[in-house]
Amino acid sequence: MNMQALMKQAQNLQKDMLKTKEEIDSTTFEGESSIVKVVVNGKKEVLNIKIDGASIEKEDIEMLQDMIVVAINQAFKKVDDYTEQKMAKYGNMMPGLF
Repeated sequence: MNMQALMKQAQNLQKDMLKTKEEIDSTTFEGESSIVKVVVNGKKEVLNIKIDGASIEKEDIEMLQDMIVVAINQAFKKVDDYTEQKMAKYGNMMPGLF
């Protein structure tokens, strides 16, 4: 394979990877923990937090904080899993990239 063809192939791969990353970044993921629901995007930015206020009393604030952490971490895990799934095809072509 000549160098020009190899460069063209690398450019196409880069375009595909960027397109896939843009898709991941624009996808939303939800994490839930009892009365807390968190929505994040593929860039791991928190977009929304919903709390079922009817189920909580002032004394339960510490528990609520823990539930928010659990829900956010669950949503971030979904981002990681989805990213790994979508980008795996590129890792096979370029070992050590991910």
